[in-house]
Amino acid sequence: MRIVVSDSSCLIDLRKVSLLDALLRLPCEFLIPDTLFEDELLKFTAAQRKALTRGGLKVIDLPGERVLRAQAVIRQAPRLSVHDGFAFALAEGNPGCILLTGDGELRSLAVRHKMEVHGVLWVIDELHRHQIEKAKPLLAALRAFSADPTVRLPRREVVASIKRFSGLK
Repeated sequence: MRIVVSDSSCLIDLRKVSLLDALLRLPCEFLIPDTLFEDELLKFTAAQRKALTRGGLKVIDLPGERVLRAQAVIRQAPRLSVHDGFAFALAEGNPGCILLTGDGELRSLAVRHKMEVHGVLWVIDELHRHQIEKAKPLLAALRAFSADPTVRLPRREVVASIKRFSGLK
């Protein structure tokens, strides 16, 4: 089973379209650094946080060497947030994992370090591929993303996904 280390941005976007439960049904082990879970998911209710952990999201307390690595990464890439550094350090400590993020700087860093990195649109595709969600609710989610100015997905890719899912049952 693949490990997926998530930052907060993808979880926030998936919450907006009620796909968090579906995400956790993917055949993956989902991890998030404890600092992101506590500090970045501010709009999540206590019930939503509990549902995430009950659904399988593992909240990880980074060991000292990973915290030091996160600090070093942030010094080298000052445009990253502290939480981005923690997500990167957790992913780096789990070789072969997928880093799930919508943050461009974090994605670039992961690619430079030869990590597999994906975002929300990949999740949408995986939910359909694994038959966890049908095309119609995923299409509705894509349209909601497209209409939401706080969701920062690549416009061209969203339009292509909408077109593709429009033709599916």
